[in-house]
Amino acid sequence: MTQESVIPDFTVLLSPTPRGAHLARLLAVQQLRDWQLPLDAAEHIVAELAANAVTHGKVPGRDFRLTLYVVGDTLRIEVTDTRGDRLPGAQPLTADAESGRGLHLVDALADRWGVAEGPTPRKTVWAEISIPAPEHGRPCSGVTGGLSQGRTRVKEPDQAPPLPPTAQTHPRG
Repeated sequence: MTQESVIPDFTVLLSPTPRGAHLARLLAVQQLRDWQLPLDAAEHIVAELAANAVTHGKVPGRDFRLTLYVVGDTLRIEVTDTRGDRLPGAQPLTADAESGRGLHLVDALADRWGVAEGPTPRKTVWAEISIPAPEHGRPCSGVTGGLSQGRTRVKEPDQAPPLPPTAQTHPRG
């Protein structure tokens, strides 16, 4: 693989503040544009995962990390925070709820998502989106090997969304 055909992985540390979450979305959008990849689903997923890291994974003085990379026809989005003791879980939806819809949105937009625990005190919430196969001459990621899944399940097409058995497993539903 030549240097011209490699998309470098994108990783950035951000402050665990609303401004940091907003910056995560803006930086991800710019990076995806640079890579000439679809934006819509990825932008929303980054926004939700970053907002959750800031809201539920915040530890004063410890940043959260956003990582984007492509393996084959899959865009992987990872948000790592330092609250490994607080694993995410989609909450039941109610008509009058003012929050709690973020992971449902991630579930609807991602092909797969889940949580990878550790190393202590960290956790990584990840989501994967299928992207169009690279055209001849179009860059593809320099990452090799498979994607580390942590705990996950994958929804089959037209299957009713299953209920996750634990707070650590979150398939697309």
